[in-house]
Amino acid sequence: MPADPARTPAGLSVFFPAYNDGGTIASMVIGAVQAASELTPDFEVIVVNDGSADATAEIVDELARTYPNVRVVHHPRNRGYGGALQTGFRSATKDLIFYTDGDAQYDPAELAVLWAKMGPDTDLVNGYKISRSDPLHRIVIGRLYHYIVSILFGLTVRDVDCDFRLMRRSMFERIQLEKTSGVICLEMMKKIQDAGFRIVEVPVHHYHRAFGKSQFFNLRRILRTAIDVMRLWFTLVVRRQHRRQAAATGRGAEAADSISPSSPRP
Repeated sequence: MPADPARTPAGLSVFFPAYNDGGTIASMVIGAVQAASELTPDFEVIVVNDGSADATAEIVDELARTYPNVRVVHHPRNRGYGGALQTGFRSATKDLIFYTDGDAQYDPAELAVLWAKMGPDTDLVNGYKISRSDPLHRIVIGRLYHYIVSILFGLTVRDVDCDFRLMRRSMFERIQLEKTSGVICLEMMKKIQDAGFRIVEVPVHHYHRAFGKSQFFNLRRILRTAIDVMRLWFTLVVRRQHRRQAAATGRGAEAADSISPSSPRP
């Protein structure tokens, strides 16, 4: 699908957080290069290798040598999913950022569907899974998680954990992400919604995991996530810390603007 330069900025950063994704990351990167090149000539593809213990590092380094638009950021040790996302957002240099996971449960070609919806009045195009292609227990836990956090955080998006998103990089001038665990997606969507950014949602396909296994679905991680969610709820919903910080920043900017070069200073 061709890009519409009248509706969207030309620059596009694509990034993948990757942890032990040696069996899938090559196909994801190659697919992303092809998909991005059909939308804009000004693109980059970034892989954040989050301390992988398999062959991911060697594979992505070879991809970077093969494709001039591909570059790699290596974490010497695993920083967690949130840490990999933070690195990806900081490393992106283009006006639009798209990210998805490196495990091939989403198709990079569907980036074109998101791109078509990124109009001048849109800040984030958020995918939602048409049908989740996972074992039954993961589907049940995922739906329960979405239902609970939607109520706790007052979220209106259909799928808070669909990691298939196209967004404006300028949003991160107003929101700061702090979490290093998987609940960073919840933190991000809550802060984006509360900041009043404009969100469009589109359906995307979700595929069975062909390689490796989920790092989340075990009892220890589920309990850790539950604790992390409640801490985040206390910070963002009870204390509303991000709103107070935004208000303080706004007041500081207004005060600075009110002092002209000719104004007397105290």
